[in-house]
Amino acid sequence: MRAVVFEEFGKPLAVREVPEPVPAQDGAVIRVEATGLCRSDWHGWMGHDADITLPHVPGHELAGVVESVGADVADWHPGDRVTVPFICACGRCAACARGAQQVCERQEQPGFTHWGSFAQYVPLRYADTNLVALPDAMSFATAAGLGCRFATAFRAVVGQGRVRAGEWVAVHGCGGVGLSAVMIAAACGARVVAVDVSPTALELARAVGAEVCVNASAPAGGVDASVPNSAAAASASTGSATDSTPNIAATDSTPNRAVAEAVREVTGGGAHLSLDALGSPVTCVNSVQCLRRQGRHIQVGLLPEGVRLPMDRVVPLELEILGSHGMAAHDYPAMMAMVASGALRPDLLVTREIGLDAVPEALASLGAASGSGVTVIRPHGV
Repeated sequence: MRAVVFEEFGKPLAVREVPEPVPAQDGAVIRVEATGLCRSDWHGWMGHDADITLPHVPGHELAGVVESVGADVADWHPGDRVTVPFICACGRCAACARGAQQVCERQEQPGFTHWGSFAQYVPLRYADTNLVALPDAMSFATAAGLGCRFATAFRAVVGQGRVRAGEWVAVHGCGGVGLSAVMIAAACGARVVAVDVSPTALELARAVGAEVCVNASAPAGGVDASVPNSAAAASASTGSATDSTPNIAATDSTPNRAVAEAVREVTGGGAHLSLDALGSPVTCVNSVQCLRRQGRHIQVGLLPEGVRLPMDRVVPLELEILGSHGMAAHDYPAMMAMVASGALRPDLLVTREIGLDAVPEALASLGAASGSGVTVIRPHGV
């Protein structure tokens, strides 16, 4: 089969022929019809994940058709249309027993613990625990983003974040997971502030439900005083909807206090729930700084080198700091029901489809930015 392979961390990737996988006794091999290009794949390529051994094939969010199954697999058969969480849980450990498969003690992750889905076929363990059936009406391109970014955002907003209608939710970083979080929070009745350095990303965020956009890449000078922030803040305090969506410019300093101040102003005191959907010290600190009293920060983006948090706010304001790591297969029905009803439209987040040959350059470019929307790879051709 053809696959994207790297021999050294951070060094050029290549598309080449490699042996096709065979299923483990409890596993399945999936013919990959679509797989998402995610910033987590870039982290793996850069050597930020200790589970990776070289040479390696990245890729962890996928959809396709069951090609073959192991002897112990009872629930799945060749030809089944499926997707899978990026965390393949064992189904037997203490974490799995309490329903927390997303933190399974013996988890496997395609594209990290073993070769992934930037290939025409991918092996997956624990098939009966992890595979999720796709409805016939859902395209593979749409389903490809569910396993990591969309499902991760769903659990971060709904599960860990406990979002409630009428709350202000700030989303820092509007790549694939951030746009997913914007859409999900808005569908749950929350009022969303989107923060990004890219005007294009902010336009996409506005299109999928953001009420307010904060541009964190403008020249130095702090919040643009020409923006009617007071009107937005007054709207926030009364609970009425604004007629316009302000675009608030702030500096890109570290930490960026102007961004946090802008969010606190337009929300009438701060976000109830804030997510760092990018994974950088700047966006993490901004997310914590923008919260109101007893607000909730959810860390979604990876921070391989850690970050110094503003604990001087965490204690007196009784802020919550939580991580969110994917979503277990058994939690998919609520998300899939909202997709089926049209309340959630993950298909709108897919902005580009590419073949395997375009992956090396596209993956390397994620080091500069997460990109706008979701890029989907078609291993068998676009």
